[in-house]
Amino acid sequence: MKKVSMVLVFGVVVLFFIQSAGTLVESIYILDLMNTTLDEKALGILFFFAPVLLIPLYRKFPRGLMWISFALLFAARGMLPYLNTASRMLASGFGVFTTIGLCFLLLRARPQGEVQAQIGSLGSAGLGLAVSLSVLLRTVNFGIDYSLIPAGGWVGWGLSLLLGWLLTQLEFGNETPPPEKKTVGVTSAVVGIILILTLIWFAFSAPAVIARWTEGDYFLIVTIVSFFSVGFVLVTLAQPQLLEKINRRGLLLWNILFAFSLTATILAHRVAFPPTPDSAPVVVTSPSLLAQMPLVLMLFLFPVIFIDMRLFLSQIQQTDPAPLQLVPGMLLGSLILVLLVFAHIFTNVWGYVEPVSTPFRGQFWLPYCVLAGLITLLTSRKGNTEALPEQESTFTLRWEWALLLLAIFLVTAIWALPRNRIQETSSAKTSLLVMTYNIQQANDDSGERSFDRQLALMRKVSPDIISLQESDSTRISINNNDYVRYFAEKLGYYSYYGPTTVTGTYGTAILSRFPLLNTRTAFSYSDTDEIGIAEAEIEVNGRRFTIYDVHPDGSNAAMLAFAKTLLERSTDKPNVIALGDYNLRDYEEAYQMIDAVYTNAWVSVYPSKVGAGVDMSGKNRIDHIFVSPDLQVRNATYVLPPESATDHPVHWAEIYWQNP
Repeated sequence: MKKVSMVLVFGVVVLFFIQSAGTLVESIYILDLMNTTLDEKALGILFFFAPVLLIPLYRKFPRGLMWISFALLFAARGMLPYLNTASRMLASGFGVFTTIGLCFLLLRARPQGEVQAQIGSLGSAGLGLAVSLSVLLRTVNFGIDYSLIPAGGWVGWGLSLLLGWLLTQLEFGNETPPPEKKTVGVTSAVVGIILILTLIWFAFSAPAVIARWTEGDYFLIVTIVSFFSVGFVLVTLAQPQLLEKINRRGLLLWNILFAFSLTATILAHRVAFPPTPDSAPVVVTSPSLLAQMPLVLMLFLFPVIFIDMRLFLSQIQQTDPAPLQLVPGMLLGSLILVLLVFAHIFTNVWGYVEPVSTPFRGQFWLPYCVLAGLITLLTSRKGNTEALPEQESTFTLRWEWALLLLAIFLVTAIWALPRNRIQETSSAKTSLLVMTYNIQQANDDSGERSFDRQLALMRKVSPDIISLQESDSTRISINNNDYVRYFAEKLGYYSYYGPTTVTGTYGTAILSRFPLLNTRTAFSYSDTDEIGIAEAEIEVNGRRFTIYDVHPDGSNAAMLAFAKTLLERSTDKPNVIALGDYNLRDYEEAYQMIDAVYTNAWVSVYPSKVGAGVDMSGKNRIDHIFVSPDLQVRNATYVLPPESATDHPVHWAEIYWQNP
């Protein structure tokens, strides 16, 4: 029981770090998203460095520091789901500050009555527990951490209370001196711990991230990550001697293969974008079996991260460094973390923070390669994994804890299964209600979360087709939230995510009441944002419709290249519906090229561009629905902010036809 309690402590603290770090970066990004520039709000990233301020108190007042940190964490984490964006930034910052501080403070902790705790084993098992809990909380809420929304806020309070009770069972310091006092390698071990936490946060705590990289099977990815995370905890507690058999050479080879497979997983889905306005579009269809092989290899190799954490934690415990000796590693590790956060984000906004962001175009693989490569390098300098005392190797895991871990995995697996879809009958259907919705990563025009209001509007209108733009939220800049999956599962719609997050677009996704056929993405020339047109087909009452979801941006040359690509790809296709955030006004050349071929839904109903009490005759009308000339339109509607729950108008129209 005492050893399991230490695993729980580490598990909850690491889980809270993942949640706080993700929310901090998300909040900063959202607040800066309003003006697409970096400003003083980016200084919130300094919370990652703040834990070094606690170092002088580690040895003198460990217990008092623990309770002060817990009190701050209890309030910050508990209130997190209920705050606005600016307040969430502050609360999550304190969450990062306290969780990092507690992680390193716990390196000198032990259960009451114990001579010494094997921190390497128990801390790494806590990491596995944290990953499995994070995966569970995201899976049961279809891609969004359930404990970070108001409805699930009770989970955060409950885990905080559990953490508080568990902390009462701890003591600090060793009753016997450590076997060695050499402090060589402490800095590299501390850096390694921070890098592993970063990699877990970036990807494995939210498997939807990996699914969106690869168009991989969501159920398979989620269950493998959950299975290995839970399995590592079980092995650590029940059969730790198995981990002792991993020698230095084997661990190094394992790390090298993992680093290679992780990088290859991303590179396999990288796109060589058209280099000039006259270049042919690059069309990406479903990934081949060969392209998915690195993914499978990476998923089976990723548990090496837990072994690495065990090694780094053991190194620190065995050397028992003075608190000040942790400072260089904490500062260096935090610096690398922050640089990788910016590098990750710059791969998506490379056209907006010049000149520093431009080199990161198309380099989505780079932060992950650096993370895995540095971890591999640091582990190569360590010895074998931790040798456990005999009494720990014979520890018997109570059946209650084994059952709890099994329940975490089973609930995760069940909720990851494909859900039922709407069974729409199209045999007598002669119209389609289509909607275009720029959701601004599920935030409203004030920078506040609005996915619940956006979902309510979708349900109220109940369109047959929804094209989403700025839906590329399954990245660290939006806390890895998979809003496309959330909307699709809540509505019971089929979905196509469109261009993967690896490509760095702003996300064009298609939701449909009807099965989506022949899904693909066409990339045209771009010079500010990557331009990826999501394409799909549906069958309705014997008719084949082709859907194009668009979100171009950039120079005039890029917009003309987009218009040319859209027209060329839709030529000779009947029943075209091309909708999205065009970023084009009706006086611009690219708009006029499209308008010369297709019918604008709003203008066909309201030639004056004013109708239903809404004036859309000005320059703010950039969200359009275009249809083939033989299709007719009625009930065209715009709903403006703030009622649209985003910074764009939401636009829908009914497309109808006469059956032969």
